[in-house]
Amino acid sequence: MTATIQQLDRVVIRFAGDSGDGMQLTGDRFTTDAAILGNDLSTLPNFPAEIRAPQGTLPGVSSFQLHFADHDVLTPGDEPDVLVAMNPAALKANLADLPRGATIIVDTDEFTKRNLAKVGYAVSPLDDGTLESYAVHPVALTSITVEALAGTELSRKDKERAKNMFALGLLSWLYTRPTQSTERFLALKFGGKPDLLHANLLALRAGVNYGETTEEFAVRYEVGPAPMKPGRYRNITGNIALSYGLVTASHKTGLPLVLGSYPITPASDILHTLSGLKRFGVTTIQAEDEIAGVGAALGAAFGGALGVTTTSGPGLALKAETIGLAVSLELPLIVCDIQRGGPSTGLPTKTEQADLLQAMFGRNGESPVAVVAPQSPGDCFDIALEAVRIATTYRTPVIVLSDGYLANGSEPWAIPSIADLPGQRVAYTTEPNAVDDKGDPVFHPYLRDPETLARPWAVPGTAGLEHRVGGIEKADVTGNISYDPDNHDLMVRLRQAKIDGIADTIPPLEVDDPSADAKVLVLGWGSTYGPIAAAVRDLRLQGHHVARAHLRHLNPFPPNTGEVLQAYDRVILPEMNLGQLALLLRARYLVDIQSHTAVRGLPFPSSALADVILKAVNA
Repeated sequence: MTATIQQLDRVVIRFAGDSGDGMQLTGDRFTTDAAILGNDLSTLPNFPAEIRAPQGTLPGVSSFQLHFADHDVLTPGDEPDVLVAMNPAALKANLADLPRGATIIVDTDEFTKRNLAKVGYAVSPLDDGTLESYAVHPVALTSITVEALAGTELSRKDKERAKNMFALGLLSWLYTRPTQSTERFLALKFGGKPDLLHANLLALRAGVNYGETTEEFAVRYEVGPAPMKPGRYRNITGNIALSYGLVTASHKTGLPLVLGSYPITPASDILHTLSGLKRFGVTTIQAEDEIAGVGAALGAAFGGALGVTTTSGPGLALKAETIGLAVSLELPLIVCDIQRGGPSTGLPTKTEQADLLQAMFGRNGESPVAVVAPQSPGDCFDIALEAVRIATTYRTPVIVLSDGYLANGSEPWAIPSIADLPGQRVAYTTEPNAVDDKGDPVFHPYLRDPETLARPWAVPGTAGLEHRVGGIEKADVTGNISYDPDNHDLMVRLRQAKIDGIADTIPPLEVDDPSADAKVLVLGWGSTYGPIAAAVRDLRLQGHHVARAHLRHLNPFPPNTGEVLQAYDRVILPEMNLGQLALLLRARYLVDIQSHTAVRGLPFPSSALADVILKAVNA
């Protein structure tokens, strides 16, 4: 039977299974194929923190959600249109997220009494009417895959592992996706293991053939390409974009990049990526702990390199003392905090925005640093350039607040031309900058630039520029150790004024208000950009007037922030914390911010945000 083809404008698919079922790989390959076809897209990988939870249990469920469309995509989607469930645990863990009428494809081979009992099913939900409101397609994925690989020399267990490729082939057929890029990927991945390559290719093609020959699916679907600006695109995750941004900034400034890092979820991919880029003048140090990692980065900055350290919330706490030392030394340092659920070990693989106050105040004494936050996976590239600009211009640590949602999520990214990117070469101080009482040339390490208040950056070993560094307070200009009360007061205020002065070189806060008469402003920061933009877009399509603004600079704020906030009757601020930015804005600008918070380890559903905003508009 030949299936008819139906055009769709968007689809949200979620692949879910056991941690060993290859759901992340399956989702990533389907995403790549969607990107090649020109769809706009957004993804949400979701996996357990345990290396391998007990097989077939709810804690072991891993999923990958993809939203692809023929128009601008802002979020991974609130609800899946399609769920591919590889076992009962995957079905039970995700069923509540499905809207009525959604499509469910299940591997019936895994719905055994034992697997059903593991998740509390006394009777199979495939048989008791639980799924009567959904379009269910039972497919014996495992046994069909094993049968398709009957001619290979692999063990039955190895044959079963290829069932994710069968599922990918079936979904590729169902949504009219080509499989050539996945075949090339498999050839690269298993080039040295011909038996595994052959098996995975057979399973992939068997999935496509099953779709073509079965009468289970009467309709296939197509999603056309999305309109995009001309250019060369690639699919990119936030962590990879941040890595490439740091390397690009190193190139633009002429500084060698030195990463001192300790592996921690969800930041480890930055270390992995940069360690493969040594040919671009990148040095990576996998340190023994978080403190050693930031110490290596700060030492590299003292030596004249672009010092970078990567971490998540627990590691940021451990790095606090060394970041404070960088504030005192007034050296450039990039600290990438890929936020996750806390406190303590918390939710290592889930997202959150709860490190803002730690970034602002999590050090002893008056210890101001610049804080910036990307708004999308692709924006992680741009925020790296901005962080390096601030750090090298103002000789200060800069904390980049990304999070797990941005780090692991992906989107199409227009590859920029290096020549078009901002940046300037950083010059070290190479000559004495003053004279002593005898008229002899001397070097004053804390003689500041009158515009930026930055101190000179002198590479150790430069003749005539010998100077003392350390964490004890320094005398203004000379850098000598000083316990003078007035000097300490002056130095504290100078360091704060330096950070405040960054506001003079950042863009004003832009407001998106097509109606020009909205009474409600929705403000966001970081990864809430997509859900907020999607919610506001939906409300505008319904005829409501809503303004939107998004902060990428969190310390200092853009200079017109107070003016923007005071221009609206009501300001709504969604955050994946308990209102940390709202607290700062209320204190700074005396504006009654309406805080909307959630700390579920997941990004906001745009539909839920739309309901909150609509209530404010109606009020």
